[in-house]
Amino acid sequence: MKSIALILMFSTGLVSAQETLQLTDGQSSPKANLEEVSWIEGHWTGEAFGGIAEEIWSAPLGNSMMFVFRLVNDGKVSFYESGHIQQLDDSLILQLKHFDGNMKGWEEKNQTINFKLVKLEPNKVYFEGLTMEKISEDQMNVWVLIEEEGHTEEILFAYKRAK
Repeated sequence: MKSIALILMFSTGLVSAQETLQLTDGQSSPKANLEEVSWIEGHWTGEAFGGIAEEIWSAPLGNSMMFVFRLVNDGKVSFYESGHIQQLDDSLILQLKHFDGNMKGWEEKNQTINFKLVKLEPNKVYFEGLTMEKISEDQMNVWVLIEEEGHTEEILFAYKRAK
């Protein structure tokens, strides 16, 4: 009963997420550049959703850092993501698209999922509903706020640098 009450409080906005943030009405993204998040570059693996999660991030080039993600459950790809952090004017935005295991897109052709920059710290970047934190040179945590069927949950992806 207590957890149901917390979920209701959370989903109605009475309690905010622990690690993810949102811009408030009228708030603009802060100034930032790709060099400030270049620590994300690398090949990262961890466990999530009962499977193996993998992200590969490029170095900044051409006003972006591109990435690919895949989730493997029971030896098969459950889904992919492809996207980038893009330098947009004086700030950053993270954009992505989802694909099933057969590369069929989830979003419409010209639609992306967009995460605007909320806040930037030396080893932590907060996008709307997605936070990335450098724990060490070989560890990174990513929290994603997932909304599904009226339920909102913050999921932790605890990554280690792939060898």
